[in-house]
This record gives sequence, C-alpha cells and structure tokens, in this order.
Amino acid sequence: MSKRGYFTPAIVALVLASGGVAALGRNADSFSPPTLSDGTPDFRGIWQARTSAYLNIEGDPGGAKSVVVDPPDGKIPYRPDALKQRDKNFQNRASADPAKNCFQAGVPRTVFLPKPFQIVQSVGHLAIVYTEDHAYRIVLPSSIPHDDGIDFFMGDSRSRWEGNTLVVDVTDLGDQTWLDAAGNYHSDQLHVVERYTMLGPDTMRYEATMDDPTVYARPWTVRLLLYRDKTPGARIEEDECIDGEDGVWHHVPPTDPRALRRHDFKAELAAAAKSQ
Repeated sequence: MSKRGYFTPAIVALVLASGGVAALGRNADSFSPPTLSDGTPDFRGIWQARTSAYLNIEGDPGGAKSVVVDPPDGKIPYRPDALKQRDKNFQNRASADPAKNCFQAGVPRTVFLPKPFQIVQSVGHLAIVYTEDHAYRIVLPSSIPHDDGIDFFMGDSRSRWEGNTLVVDVTDLGDQTWLDAAGNYHSDQLHVVERYTMLGPDTMRYEATMDDPTVYARPWTVRLLLYRDKTPGARIEEDECIDGEDGVWHHVPPTDPRALRRHDFKAELAAAAKSQ
C-alpha cells in the first residue's frame, strides 16, 4: 500500500455495503453496548484519544503518564541493542520521524494521534477510517488467513469477538513506522493484538499488546481511553500530504486550499498527458 493513497471514507463505506484511571480498569460486563441486527456489539461512531501518548508512549518528566501498563514500570522492554537505536531515533526525531514525512502512522500509533477516527460497521463487516494520509483498515474476520509476507503501513487485520470486546489481530506491519514521536519503534516482525471494549455509551477502553522478539525482550501492553465525538454533524476530514518547494512532503489540513489539488485528478492527468 502506498504511503499516500487516494482512498476516502466514502469508498470504504461502499466496500462495507469518560473516565480516567478508574475507567481504564472498570469491569466491561457492567455495560451492555447497543447491537446490530445479528446481536454483534455496535461500535459505529467517531472516536478519539485524549492523551499525549502520540508524543511519547512512556510519558515524560513534565507530568504526562506512560500508557504502558505491562510492564508495571511503564517502560517498553527493549533489548539492549534495540534501545540504542531508539535513543538514536530520539536524537534525530525532528527529521527522522516517518510520520513527519507523510508515511501512514501504523498500528497502534494511529490510535494515539490527537485526531479522530471512525469505525464503520455493518453485519459481518467492519472498517476503521483515519484522519491522516487517507489511512484505513478493512478488518476481516479471523476465519480468513492473514496475507503473510506482505508489509503494509497499517498492517493486515483480522478480528473476533470475545463477549463484548472486539479483538483485532494485526500482522504484516513493515518497519517504516514508529510508535510515537519520541522514536519508539519496532521491526517488521511486530505482531499487535488490539482489544476494544465499550465501558459506556461514549467511552471505549483500548488495549494493544506488542510482540516483536527482534526489538523487545518480551511482549508489552498499552491501555488508554477513547471518547466518542458527539458533535452534531461530526465527520472525518482527511489531512493531505503535498510536495513542498523544499522537496519534502508536508501535512496540510483539509481547510488548506492547497489540499484541494490532490483531488483534482482530471487536471493532474491532463498535465501529465501534456508533458509527454
């Protein structure tokens, strides 16, 4: 998958036919989510994290807490040689962060971003559409084998239900993404298991366990809350990436007039034909 795709929430739709620390540990059995016609929990909606984990999963001295819940010390269990690479990434983060160069954020980083994402769902189908870089995931059922051997920025997702919890198994993640802006990283051997559990009508607990024997000494887990966007008419507006005059790709918001040219395919095709 190209790091700068042209897929939109509309295309994905066609394919498919509150709290704090206490809420993170709340028993999910105390809330029964709404369901689809087949009894499957209904997670449809626009959701967003309200955490600084996108800056540094492990928190920072300024007071931001680590979202790592296992190990208990809140630290990623790097292998010694991998920790050296993380420190190098941190030193060069201003230019080396793949996300700043308009690569799709990957999993689980895309969940941490301070931008909303939308869960699109119907009976037997589920997709997640993100704000940045036209990123999305078609989450297929676990009965369909993974597409092993193919690296994707957003990975290859398979799902199953454990009661009211959506469990998503993510493989085939390449090594060209980071976990946050601080240089925490993984290899192409990363395996992520996500767990989405609604704790109330507008609150969801998100957990992700990362396993990568090349980089980490053992599997480790993050946990945070997601909140439903209840703004009337809320919708996903995708960020664009455009070529800058400096030859570097730059994020621009959907309100920026420069973003519109990325959708003007007829003009781009005409210009390309004229140049031949």
